[in-house]
Amino acid sequence: MSGLVISGGRVVDPASGMDAVGDVAVVDGKIAAVGTGLGGAERVIDATGLVVAPGFIDLHAHGQSLPADRMQAFDGVTTTLDLEAGVLPVGSWYERQARKGRVLNYGAATNWAFARIGAMTGSNAESSLEAFGNAMRDRRWMDNVATDAEVSGILERLTRGLNEGGIGIGILNAYAPGAGVQELTAVCQLAAKQDVPTFTHVAFMSRIDPESAVEAYIRLIGYAGATGAHMHICHFNSSSKTDVERCRVLIEEAQGQGLPITVEAYPYGTGSTVLAAAFFSDPKFVERNGTGYDSVQRVTDGYRFHDREELLKAQAEEPSSLVLWHILDTENNAHHRDLLDMSVLYPGGAIASDAMPWTLSDGSTYTGDAWPLPDDATSHPRSAGCFTKFIREWVRERKAVSLLEGVRKCALIPAEILSQSTPAIRAKGRLAKDADADIVVFDYERLSDRATFTAMNRPSEGVRHLIVSGQVLISDGILDVTARPGKPVRRPIVEG
Repeated sequence: MSGLVISGGRVVDPASGMDAVGDVAVVDGKIAAVGTGLGGAERVIDATGLVVAPGFIDLHAHGQSLPADRMQAFDGVTTTLDLEAGVLPVGSWYERQARKGRVLNYGAATNWAFARIGAMTGSNAESSLEAFGNAMRDRRWMDNVATDAEVSGILERLTRGLNEGGIGIGILNAYAPGAGVQELTAVCQLAAKQDVPTFTHVAFMSRIDPESAVEAYIRLIGYAGATGAHMHICHFNSSSKTDVERCRVLIEEAQGQGLPITVEAYPYGTGSTVLAAAFFSDPKFVERNGTGYDSVQRVTDGYRFHDREELLKAQAEEPSSLVLWHILDTENNAHHRDLLDMSVLYPGGAIASDAMPWTLSDGSTYTGDAWPLPDDATSHPRSAGCFTKFIREWVRERKAVSLLEGVRKCALIPAEILSQSTPAIRAKGRLAKDADADIVVFDYERLSDRATFTAMNRPSEGVRHLIVSGQVLISDGILDVTARPGKPVRRPIVEG
């Protein structure tokens, strides 16, 4: 057999239920066979004592750059998608990625927030972290209910993005809490008509009414029921704050009634976002969130804010700065650990990183070619170690789920969430004949995240080999820095 054979590994495929020693043969970017005795290839990878699994699919990755891809490669990721925020314009973004070349398979939704920015402020800047922060200086798109004409402009921009191949609609509702229910109903009706999911950062995250996380989930459930739109809940853990238990019951009941709702979570109690986020400037921030201003920490220098006045001043001066938000104290609070479990282990829920871009000490976003990353590159540990942390802690150490189920949450479930709307994802997340050859081979006993909040840019360890689109990207733990095997994951383009 020509091509590549991964020989003698523990083949773990959640789609078929296989968990047994075997071989995986790869030819022309596809899996040619799964079985035993598949030798005779041009190249053989001896996977004896290693796990062979479908590459992990990250539904929620904001980095979307060469350095972000490389860090996620060592986290076992082969496909990285920006769906919660998305991009705008969509077509030019995909063209730019193809020109630059990507290490991992990539894709994005169309961006509701930037559709709103364009329709309500007249700014048509391309979506980016910097443009997002700068747009927050004009609060009309954040605070105001859109007029009928503005709603038309929003829907027109979203439709164009979907027609250009966007993977659904990313709805950053919490960053524009003033958006009206009529507008969001129209957005969900568009998603239902186009048969694509929405990927929603729910409107409110407080533990108390009014505008609590519970209210936000009730709204989301209502959109699903009233419009038929597939509503995907982004970072179920951080969206629910310390009210995960109550919110989980609501989602379970809604799913039990057959509503099209899916969830994802990341295995950390600390979130990350831009400093200018509307919820930080809420006068009742402390009361509504149960955390002080010192829970907000600037990424570049580790500085923690002291009071609202100081934070508002920083918002005005450096709106695009990345910050950490320490929400659940999982190190010292057993109840908080239980809350994180409720979201991370949610049945049928995906693991997704919410990986952030890499930022240098001067505040600029790093998109360069250096490997390892520059010493001053910072982000969030989840940008380097989300999936390996989940496998290490919840699967190997705590045995909360089996390895087969752990891989399902990292690979197959994300693919299934997108499979109805996005044909390009249907051959991913599984090890089977004719599936895409996106494969991770790891040392189960050594697989571990290494990134911490004081050393964020340390790649995970234990991924011995990583194959993306049939090309070996990591071999014996060494990254091929010249490789650009990533291919677009995109819905069919609608001309006209």
